[in-house]
Amino acid sequence: MFREWLGLDVAAALAALGLVAFLIVATPFTPFSRKAFVAIGLVLAGLVVGFVDDWPAVLEKAIAQGAFIATFFAALASLRNPASASPAIERCGQYLASQPPGKRYLALTIGGHLFALILNYGSITLLGGLTEAIAGKEPNPEIREIRNRRMLLAVQRGLCASLCWSPLAFATAITTSVIAGASWGGMAPYAILFAVVFLFVGWALDTLYKPKLSGPRPVRSKPIGSVRDLAPLVLLLVLLFAAVGTLEYLTGLAITAIVMLFVPLVSIGWIAYESGNQGETMRRLKRLAFAELPSYRSELVLLIMAGVIGALGAALIQPLTAGQSLDLSGLPVWLVLVAPVWIIPLLGQLGMNPILSVSMLAPLLPPADALGIPANLLVAAITAGWALAGATSPFTATTLLIGRLGHTSALHVGLVWNRAFTLWVGLAISAMLLVFAALL
Repeated sequence: MFREWLGLDVAAALAALGLVAFLIVATPFTPFSRKAFVAIGLVLAGLVVGFVDDWPAVLEKAIAQGAFIATFFAALASLRNPASASPAIERCGQYLASQPPGKRYLALTIGGHLFALILNYGSITLLGGLTEAIAGKEPNPEIREIRNRRMLLAVQRGLCASLCWSPLAFATAITTSVIAGASWGGMAPYAILFAVVFLFVGWALDTLYKPKLSGPRPVRSKPIGSVRDLAPLVLLLVLLFAAVGTLEYLTGLAITAIVMLFVPLVSIGWIAYESGNQGETMRRLKRLAFAELPSYRSELVLLIMAGVIGALGAALIQPLTAGQSLDLSGLPVWLVLVAPVWIIPLLGQLGMNPILSVSMLAPLLPPADALGIPANLLVAAITAGWALAGATSPFTATTLLIGRLGHTSALHVGLVWNRAFTLWVGLAISAMLLVFAALL
């Protein structure tokens, strides 16, 4: 971040040292699966040293990728802290979750989308917990399970839609960093349209295929609160995106550098505003720095190593693409453009985190200029595939959380509950990509 803003090369060395120190300290206290990721990273690093000529540059790039992911995650976690503890945000969630059946799905999927922009996966914890509590008040078990499933899917699909375009999501941050010539401002118009497809298809399927009840329909209840409860969330989002977009335009810096500096400042200001006095502000900031952020060490080790392994794996695979058998430049343009929409979710079924698959495979794609398509359109295709992986992979946080709240398995959520949704969204976005490619 400091290298981007101030041009300090020493910042990269300090970030690398900090990353290595964190992994040494944190890895012993993580589950076996995280330790396995670190071991795989070390093995790949050894292979890079042994078989890649410019291995110092490759190792430097992999460590820089890991440091970027760690910093970006910490910035987002800092915003999640005041948002998840805010009474105003909780009232907003209650209003959305308590809407009558005819409006509930649309309210929750749009609300889940907006909440995800600031809370990321925390939006499922917040809104999902509220929906489970509201659905639990229904005495009829059949209605209770149906209502809980529909509400949870609305929240999940809204979150996945945000992965298409949000500058606060790893999907956008990582993809714009590995595709040359791309920027958030350039990809956002395409990606926002894809996000609308996510929201519309989910709502249409929920409306067209309502489950049939064996008994009478339940009596409708009034929403908790009023539309005014949405104001704090809307104002926060306007502030965030207006400021981030303006700074990107004025400075010319990557959106990730702006987010990593601006979002923590917003978080500190929010905590100070709600605390009311300096002593309480310092107590909450200390808790954030020394208790809450360290509690994410397991997730952070996984995310860091996914980025590192992806960068190292791409460096090991890339020399093979010089041969005709793996030369992707000979593929049709339409196939290169549409493939990420389907391949990333497919790899997700095999346990590959989208950070890993995108970091590994995106550098192998031919340059967008050589294909005759905008780099930003290619980025939007990749983030759409990333979002579909979030809805279908049984190894992602979204499906795991929804499965736990919906009293079923993550595999059932991804391949049964979201099967038709994934197919229709994938087909619609593939068709839109082909149209954009033809026009541009």
